[in-house]
Amino acid sequence: MSTEIRVPQLPESVADATLVAWHKQPGDAVKRDENLADLETDKVVLEVPAPTNGVLRELKVSNGATVTSGQVLAVIEEGGSASASSSAAVAAKPAQTQAPAPAAKPPTQTSAATNGGGTPTDASKLSPSVRRLVEENKLDPAGIPASGRDGRLTKSDVVEYLDKQSSTPAPAAKPSTPAARTARAEQRVAMTRLRQRIASRMVEAQSTQALLTSFNEVDLTAVQDLRGRYKDKFEKQHGVKLGFMSFFVKAAIEALKKFPIVNATVDGTDIVYHEYYDIGVAVSTDRGLMVPVIRDADAKSFADIEKEIGAYATKAREGTIGIDDLTGGTFTITNGGVFGSLMSTPIVNAPQSAILGMHKIQERPMVVNGQIAIRPMMYLAVTYDHRIIDGREAVQFLVTIKDALEDPGRMLLQI
Repeated sequence: MSTEIRVPQLPESVADATLVAWHKQPGDAVKRDENLADLETDKVVLEVPAPTNGVLRELKVSNGATVTSGQVLAVIEEGGSASASSSAAVAAKPAQTQAPAPAAKPPTQTSAATNGGGTPTDASKLSPSVRRLVEENKLDPAGIPASGRDGRLTKSDVVEYLDKQSSTPAPAAKPSTPAARTARAEQRVAMTRLRQRIASRMVEAQSTQALLTSFNEVDLTAVQDLRGRYKDKFEKQHGVKLGFMSFFVKAAIEALKKFPIVNATVDGTDIVYHEYYDIGVAVSTDRGLMVPVIRDADAKSFADIEKEIGAYATKAREGTIGIDDLTGGTFTITNGGVFGSLMSTPIVNAPQSAILGMHKIQERPMVVNGQIAIRPMMYLAVTYDHRIIDGREAVQFLVTIKDALEDPGRMLLQI
């Protein structure tokens, strides 16, 4: 009995997808729920699970093809055996006399090779972007040290490996001729669908909104002291570390409550005021920036927020995050400080009207009560749509966040 493998139902906001990789080939045995292929949309990577046990008989779509919901991708023969298929394939080949025995494959070509760190590297577990980078540069993933979770190879691992290769001195050779020196290599790599989507959204935001950025700085002494006093008890009781992001989420909510226009969106000639607080938290991944959303963040505790952010970050980096996790949101927070950014102007995540940018915490001399003191300072930036948010509101919104962080008791008392 044959079973067709079809493209899963795509969300309404996604018109099509790209088949980036088959994990099985015709003749391979498959198990129920085993991932057969990866489909990349402009938001997430979707897996195509096998609906039944059997043997993959035919692929209807090749790598790189654009597919739509319900399209047939492949055919599985239920109850078939991979060994029978392999025997048939061998029998179909012309007979050869005195054919030499095939040379043994080098260890680095096995399906469960080991990377530089000694961890098994399964080629089927490579993300689409990593697999594409490895194939384009004709690299052996087993020879690249992996730093990802459970020994997974990340895009940054491959890029770092390529950088090291290019910086390694070549063996001494004869001086090159002028003609040889002009032959410089370059690569042309197609954007992933997610990168195309990010590029489109950024251009759209710049061209449809009147964006302006205001800056301020915040003294994080009180937040650091509070974390220092309670971080061990917090982690022991809640099973999650007390980070900075939950403080910023809570502070942003207090500011949004005072200035609801910052939590609003433009719809034609109307302003839509959102009376709920769905806060997007930007997460950097190998595939690009993603913004999972914490729903009803105002009703959640510090521990709930920290757990949700951690879970989203893990899902985003492993490629298991869903469309529903990324849609919606009334306000976004992005933290460039984790990469060392001291100051930047973030771009609004349309159709939202504002975004808060966090930056690197840096000790600086500050005047406190007439005395010079060293304080942990952070520059804050709020980029906003000047069509509906005035400068006065944007500045006071940022000052409210600053006040809440410099005196965290304000958030508890809501003053």
